[in-house]
Amino acid sequence: MADTRQRLIDGAIDTLRTHGLTGTTARSIAATAGVNQALVFYHFGTVHDLLQAACLAATQARVEPFVARLDQITDLRQLLALGRSLHTEERAEGNVMVLAQLLAGAQTSPELAESTAASLHLWIAPIESALTRLLAGSPLADLIDTAGLARAVSAGFIGLELYEGVDPDGAKAALDALDRLAVLIEVVDDLGPIAHRALRAKLRKKKF
Repeated sequence: MADTRQRLIDGAIDTLRTHGLTGTTARSIAATAGVNQALVFYHFGTVHDLLQAACLAATQARVEPFVARLDQITDLRQLLALGRSLHTEERAEGNVMVLAQLLAGAQTSPELAESTAASLHLWIAPIESALTRLLAGSPLADLIDTAGLARAVSAGFIGLELYEGVDPDGAKAALDALDRLAVLIEVVDDLGPIAHRALRAKLRKKKF
């Protein structure tokens, strides 16, 4: 029973990769999974419910090894390097296509939007934790909203994954710009305590 559910979840993801959202039907998912079409409705009720379950299950499977790698990084440049590596892996495995299809479907389906948002949060939460850890002790720490920054970083990488398909050079330039920003933060962190205090004072005056 559990094996059939997993085959349907895997089949839904594979069908999204190859046929897109409009071509992902109970019939096409069942054909990919190698099971009877009626089992889609028996196990999940609707194709939408299956896609919701598949979205969360597939994301969880990808996030778990990512979190283990996150725990090993010690600075922002390593975080960005990990992001680049993940970006390459996701595109090679066809997961960028799946994400694009789910985001498109979420625009008109509140149910799919909810599960897609929950899946994205699985990425955002460990990134937020890593940013909080990496920025601890920085003069910028109490001036940066790490929750907002984690979402901005995640949204940026999602956008770049889609953007790379039409402008790979532009996507690379954007990633390079993030690298330079990480170096700038490292330079700030290397300043002495007097410079730290002056910088904090200056930034607080500019803070809205």
